[in-house]
Amino acid sequence: MDHKHPRAARNGKRKVVWTDRYGNSHDLDYVLEAGGSEGERGHPRAFIETAWRRYTKHSRNKAQEIQGAIAPLAETFRTTCPFLGVVLGGEFTGGAIDQFRSHGFHIAYCPYETVVHAFSTEGVDVSSEEQSSDAELQRKVDGFNRLSSARRRRIGGKILELHVEQFDPFFRNLRRCLGRFVKEVLVLALSGTSRSFARVSDAIRFVADHDQSAPVSDFVRYEFNVRYSNGDEIRARLDSRERAVGFLRSLTDDGDGPRLG
Repeated sequence: MDHKHPRAARNGKRKVVWTDRYGNSHDLDYVLEAGGSEGERGHPRAFIETAWRRYTKHSRNKAQEIQGAIAPLAETFRTTCPFLGVVLGGEFTGGAIDQFRSHGFHIAYCPYETVVHAFSTEGVDVSSEEQSSDAELQRKVDGFNRLSSARRRRIGGKILELHVEQFDPFFRNLRRCLGRFVKEVLVLALSGTSRSFARVSDAIRFVADHDQSAPVSDFVRYEFNVRYSNGDEIRARLDSRERAVGFLRSLTDDGDGPRLG
């Protein structure tokens, strides 16, 4: 699991940055990688973002910001079908949450009141209002910073306890994605010369008269449909044997299922 820290795989830089197929860089919170290490970047299997909003008025903007970063990465790495997750805290509108879900995100949402309660169990007041001064907020931050690691972990445990109905399905879906295996690979090798018609009637006539038993040549491409144990499905179209073999080898991160031996 990659997170913000100095990592040799990015020349000691702290930020978690991934680049999409268009050359745009995106700063991220957490990325779970297959085959990754501190010295080598692996294949992304999950992108998980976190966000806090005290008031709902900016929650839709935050949803759009996260979606704008993750959506192009999900498209770039579509052949690994990564898990998309977001952990939200504070105040988010139903519209913002629905926007995440409509783009395939799994969500764990912790409302403001229960987060405040979780921190209060260790004597830390994290409540705030629009009129709260910077000095007041700093005192609360300082109070948290004085907590031991054990007390901070207890706060985290309390948040999980108070939102079990949010985190249970979130982690269940994450485990299903990380533990999936290839169930079936459908391969179609296309050959033959394509034909273009200006009218549908001409295309119908061609298909109706086409001799399906005639030998074909002129390789066109390979088409793949990969089905996983958790219901994920990947489609790919590749125009060379080398690229097709490379694609299939990339699937070994997920492991073959019983049907494939």
